[in-house]
Amino acid sequence: MSAEMATSERPLSEAQIQLQRLRDHVSSQVLGQERLVECMLIALLADGHILVEGAPGLAKTRAIHVLSRGLEGDFHRVQFTPDLLPADLTGTEIYRPQDGSFHFQTGPLFHNLVLADEINRSPAKVQSALLEAMAERQITVGRTTYPLPELFMVMATQNPIEQEGTYPLPEAQLDRFMLYVRIGYPEARHERAILRLVREEAKRGARQAVGTFTPVPQSVLFAARQEVLDLYLADSLEEYLLQLVLATRHPSAYDESLGRWLQYGASPRATLALDRGARARAWLQGRDYVLPEDIQSIAPDVLRHRLILSYEAEADGVDADRVIRELLRRVAVP
Repeated sequence: MSAEMATSERPLSEAQIQLQRLRDHVSSQVLGQERLVECMLIALLADGHILVEGAPGLAKTRAIHVLSRGLEGDFHRVQFTPDLLPADLTGTEIYRPQDGSFHFQTGPLFHNLVLADEINRSPAKVQSALLEAMAERQITVGRTTYPLPELFMVMATQNPIEQEGTYPLPEAQLDRFMLYVRIGYPEARHERAILRLVREEAKRGARQAVGTFTPVPQSVLFAARQEVLDLYLADSLEEYLLQLVLATRHPSAYDESLGRWLQYGASPRATLALDRGARARAWLQGRDYVLPEDIQSIAPDVLRHRLILSYEAEADGVDADRVIRELLRRVAVP
């Protein structure tokens, strides 16, 4: 632990200062959703994507919109509906009668930050087109492959209340998301602050309400990603991280009830996401080393959508969050 303590007094880097400034700006505009703001920034720093589940009106769209305006990049929102086609996301070739040629018209996925609103409203082909772009960072139309921007993050949302006419994401596609975040209603004090903030925005106009925040350049974000990768992670914590993921595959070794509840555990993508997510959280906290609480804090959002529960768990009213709490309680912390 001495190596970790020796680095604790290191001053913040320029990238840390800039990203903490961005976090404070987004939090000042999206009140009562600190967890969502933190997870969006963690996904950005880890070069991953995020799935957010919450009831309507919880500032999911506002959060990604404010974040996009705080970055030097562009943003596009796509409302997923049952009649959406894959070409509505990827783009399509347009015929030019004047010279008999085809010209590729890029779709919404060619923006830096993309909001896939109510992703479970669209059929499997559309979901597949989006998730392929997320994984491959490219789009193929005909015989031509088009690379997506280097800064590319998808934030998808789904409504947990209304399930009629929806197309749930299969487990293999859910695995493409680094984080699966569930958000709830704000507290009374936050809702009062929201009321006043929106009232002031209505008075001054939306553009003036944003203020004079200077966007963070993409070069700073890319430098931040490198600093996150260089963060110190002790061998004992790396082993702890691995054991958490392995415990989802062999739960009976820890508890008989866990063995009955879990049908399938997390894939190696969970290990990678847990590693980068813990590093990103520690970096956002102003540290250059990872602590056990960084791993424990991000573990529910990394594992929640990667665990397949048994029928017995569903019959007992056990959800993934309860299983994760039990795993965190039983896997020894170094």
